[in-house]
Amino acid sequence: MRQAEITRNTNETQIRLSLCLDGRGDSQIETGVGFLDHMLTLLARHGRMDLALTCVGDTQVDDHHSVEDIGIALGQAFAQALGDKRGIQRYASLHLPMDEALILCAVDLSGRGGYYDDLDIPTEKIGSFDTQLVYEFMEAFAANAKLTLHLRKVCGRNSHHIVEGAFKALGRCLRQAVAIDPDFRDEIPSTKGML
Repeated sequence: MRQAEITRNTNETQIRLSLCLDGRGDSQIETGVGFLDHMLTLLARHGRMDLALTCVGDTQVDDHHSVEDIGIALGQAFAQALGDKRGIQRYASLHLPMDEALILCAVDLSGRGGYYDDLDIPTEKIGSFDTQLVYEFMEAFAANAKLTLHLRKVCGRNSHHIVEGAFKALGRCLRQAVAIDPDFRDEIPSTKGML
């Protein structure tokens, strides 16, 4: 089983996280940020990853520190669980419809972190959630998971649908990219011999 546990304690957040890439999509998530709980539940379910996560953060200031630090911790757990990436598919991409929204997601488990987006979320808030934090989460996750992540809104008007589509698409792409390719089970998917 490809799994990892991360504990991250700072003056702003205390995070405990366990991740299993070869799961059923089960999750227990309590971040103190309700909308993020919902998005991470979707990410785990569509990625077929088991995720247990608690965060106690300084949400009396705002949600920024919690959201960014959770992205960091989840990225670290993802990288740790993947190990040397032997036998993985490495690449995945898809278009995911969420009602009127259509999201393009592409990932490369390259060993080089990078997040590139054009989500153009039309509102500043979804409920009390600051939509700028979607970028902060995705950037922190991609950098610490050491993967290349592209997210694009092809179309969409509803902010909730756009963001939900992005998290679902990411989960499904990660599921495909971490899958073991039976024809290359013992190989690193790179001419460099490492990722």
